[in-house]
Amino acid sequence: MTDSKKPQAQYLKDYKAPNFLIDHTDLTFDLQPTNTTVTSVLTLTRVGDNQSPLILDGINLRLTSLSIDAIEITDYSVVDEQLIINNLPERCKLRIVTEISPETNTSLEGLYLSGGAYCTQCEAQGFRKITYYMDRPDVLSTFDVTIIADSRYTHLLSNGNQIDKGETPDGRHFSKWQDPFKKPSYLFALVAGDFDVLNDTYTAKSGRKIDLALFVDKGNLPKTPHAMQSLKKSMQWDEERFNLEYDLDIYMIVAVDFFNMGAMENKGLNIFNSKCVLANQETATDKDYHTIESIVGHEYFHNWTGNRVTCRDWFQLSLKEGLTVFRDQEFSSDLGSRALNRIDAVKVMRTHQFSEDAGPMAHPIRPEKVIEMNNFYTVTVYDKGAEVIRMMHTLLGEVNFQKGMALYFKRHDGQAVTCDDFVSAMSDASGVNLEQFKRWYSQAGTPRLNAVEHYDSASNTYTLTIEQYAPINQPDNKPLHIPFAIELLDESGSSIELQYKGLKVSNVLDVTDKKQSYTFENVTCKPVAVLLEDFSAPCILTQQTTELELLHIMRFARSDFSRWDAQQQLFIKAVKAAVNSDTQFQLSDEIIEALRVLIVSKQGDLALIAELLKLPSFDTLAAEFEIIPVDEIIRVVAQFEIQIATSLNDELIACFGSLHDDGSINAEAVAVRALQQICLHYLAKMPSTQTDKFIKLAASSSNMTNVLGALSAVVKASHPLCDDLLSHFDSQWRHDVLVMDKWFALQAMQTGEDAIINIKSLYEHPSFDFSNPNRVRALVGSFSYFNTQQFHRADGQGYELLGDLLVNLNAINPQNASRMLTPFMSWKRYDKTRSALMKTQLERLSNLDGLSDDLFEKVEKALN
Repeated sequence: MTDSKKPQAQYLKDYKAPNFLIDHTDLTFDLQPTNTTVTSVLTLTRVGDNQSPLILDGINLRLTSLSIDAIEITDYSVVDEQLIINNLPERCKLRIVTEISPETNTSLEGLYLSGGAYCTQCEAQGFRKITYYMDRPDVLSTFDVTIIADSRYTHLLSNGNQIDKGETPDGRHFSKWQDPFKKPSYLFALVAGDFDVLNDTYTAKSGRKIDLALFVDKGNLPKTPHAMQSLKKSMQWDEERFNLEYDLDIYMIVAVDFFNMGAMENKGLNIFNSKCVLANQETATDKDYHTIESIVGHEYFHNWTGNRVTCRDWFQLSLKEGLTVFRDQEFSSDLGSRALNRIDAVKVMRTHQFSEDAGPMAHPIRPEKVIEMNNFYTVTVYDKGAEVIRMMHTLLGEVNFQKGMALYFKRHDGQAVTCDDFVSAMSDASGVNLEQFKRWYSQAGTPRLNAVEHYDSASNTYTLTIEQYAPINQPDNKPLHIPFAIELLDESGSSIELQYKGLKVSNVLDVTDKKQSYTFENVTCKPVAVLLEDFSAPCILTQQTTELELLHIMRFARSDFSRWDAQQQLFIKAVKAAVNSDTQFQLSDEIIEALRVLIVSKQGDLALIAELLKLPSFDTLAAEFEIIPVDEIIRVVAQFEIQIATSLNDELIACFGSLHDDGSINAEAVAVRALQQICLHYLAKMPSTQTDKFIKLAASSSNMTNVLGALSAVVKASHPLCDDLLSHFDSQWRHDVLVMDKWFALQAMQTGEDAIINIKSLYEHPSFDFSNPNRVRALVGSFSYFNTQQFHRADGQGYELLGDLLVNLNAINPQNASRMLTPFMSWKRYDKTRSALMKTQLERLSNLDGLSDDLFEKVEKALN
């Protein structure tokens, strides 16, 4: 790509306020597959006395008419992706008529026709594929929308409240919607299709009755009750925890199969990927149920944190996403297990986010520079952004945090604002100085902390010294304000009261300097320290702990998360020692005995026990090495799993046989199934008559969690039953594409030498479709993210498979291609052979004619 054709970066520092406002937007859609007519009437007001032209964004539009008060405009030009109109009056109504082709729009951005329905996706910059517009989040407008379509599209939906509907003289029909709340174009939505509908109502705390409607493809109505109940729980929780009530007369969710994202929070009309809505016990796993509840909550919570108050510019994306992820995490934790939800969140941080922080795409949660905005819908903006909000909550406490939220809405309801505006509201409401804390918004990379402990038995004091280090790839970073939570355990496992300078103090230390020491008094024995309790800050901590100390934490820490974390550290230390050892290395007898106690006693939350029995993921272990020893990690993990399966075979059999659930999705039943699955995972590695009986029993269950648990176990163990069970699943579920995504993901995990040949053959499977992001992510995404052994084959065939797919997707769906590229981003961290092979695929993409902006930005950063 020549320099003149390279996409140009945009910078936060260059932000300029709009020179026009759009007070009202009136849209009329005449829906046709290849020539939809969009008539847009914009009520414009010039800002100030500037005489600059109006610049509107537009991509793949055919302009057919441009006028003011029926007078055609001639003083305009179309340059690249902008419509430039000169000499507009201070106020006017601008009428724009364009034509678009939804049927040929495979990018799934803007307005597209897929799966028999018209659908839109406008975040971040998809509205410009619908009509010429000031497609930026700081231009807020009220909307009236009229949709005209053939009668086969029985439901014509848009944002807000429906104010009219009827027949047209030519035998078609129309629907008109009005959204009274000003919103930016990215929150616009339109859906037209023939759906089954689940209707319900919710009575808000004010007494208002709100209509609820969930639209799904014909035949899927039995899979909708859980999503509807999740919505009602979300509405109630937001009223009780945040005092926020829904504001329209109706709330709608539409589930579609072709969608790039999980879901979208369009005002009053949320569009969801069908996999994030549809569930029953026969087709969905317990994890699916949890994910649906979480995502429904996330999109609903956006009504206030994202819609009523939105972003000034896209660099502020974490303003809405980090905050809303925090809110959906709290929702899931309040309704379920706080420990398990915390474990899930930290797994994402320590694998995907820490890797992103250390790689070529490292960026702060408020980026400074961007080429393609879709590339900054990242784990950094979302998940690290949520951790920053969580730290603020830790520093302020629940009461002051809620005061800050109330002040934020009071100041900024109906506005497009910045991350600084949010922090200011929090600081002003609480009286807590957050100036240094704001560095979390502007500094990239994962902070490193070193903890040094000293116990003085003569004075009964314990001194903890904490030193901050800037990330290696961000050497100029300044010290951060870090809430550092601790617990000190005595010999019996009891928590020691913290006394500092004669006073009882909080367990959260304010670490603000590069190096700080804290001396605690009246500590009558050498304590075992639980540091960074509950992962109180997204940092990498170095702490000298022995195996016995970690076992002590695992048994006695008050935080279930910290118990799990100690167990993970035990496994990580063992794996690192084995990788660096020239001799056969095994887990210690003490670790095996600790696992035995967990399995036999089954005390406490069984789902937590299941987590404690799992070895860390490949990504978690890879983060411990500068150059990732792929083969050694795979070998050691397999060796340890065989050791656990062999040493605890009788206990695992007894545990599995003793567990029974009622088939429901209550917490107790879900926990039983979680423990059964990890038992099967180990038992499948040691085939026996009893194990085969358990596997067949689970695989024939009417509960998808049990079925998938059995199939996952046999696939990962290359068990003799594998082929028969996969074949039976295919014949049983080929009619249900979402269930078949689970089958594709299982196929992707096969580790035999013919794994790649198998995946290529599945491209011809009747259920597979390259244009559907769900199918592609299920098969090739699962392979490249989770089938470490075959993706990282030393002959490069795994990398070539992904490279071939990305070339294909570049032309079909660049946004999906960009997300699928991620496994190549850390190519420099592998051995010379593998890094060279990955680099070859990146260079292949770099030299591709017509490389999309989405891929260009990530490929360029990866190669530099």
